[in-house]
Amino acid sequence: MPKWGKIDLMDQVDREILAELQQDGRLTVTELAERVRISVSPCHRRLRALERSGMISGYRAYLDAHALGLTFEALVFVTMATANRDTVAAFEQAVAEIPQVLRAQRLFGDPDYLLRVVARDLPDFQKLYDDRLATLPGVQRLSSTLVMKSVVEDRPLPL
Repeated sequence: MPKWGKIDLMDQVDREILAELQQDGRLTVTELAERVRISVSPCHRRLRALERSGMISGYRAYLDAHALGLTFEALVFVTMATANRDTVAAFEQAVAEIPQVLRAQRLFGDPDYLLRVVARDLPDFQKLYDDRLATLPGVQRLSSTLVMKSVVEDRPLPL
């Protein structure tokens, strides 16, 4: 049976390293080596190889939006007027420059995009919607829904 992805080229130790780092990206190499039951030098080599391969694309802290005053979350569905290459590129570049857009995904079918947006409150979201989102290049229609609560968020990838 053929193997199709990079994950198939890893062994169990590599998977354990990735799983541990998904749970706590601040682990030292020594702590990581202890958790995956190998010595520090091989752990360090494996970690660097995983980083070089692109399987580890970076490290970051997860922040609590509510604790930071960003208590309003919406999903915005975007339907484009046209889907030509220049319009799509202009839209994607413009949406990438809006810090309140936490995630932007191009979809098959209608709508064309799904945006995950945060704001301080409803008036802040309305201003963002009117001033930035509705004026994005190529937008025909926006439709939004409010997030009541997040049930699953930032789940580690299944390895």
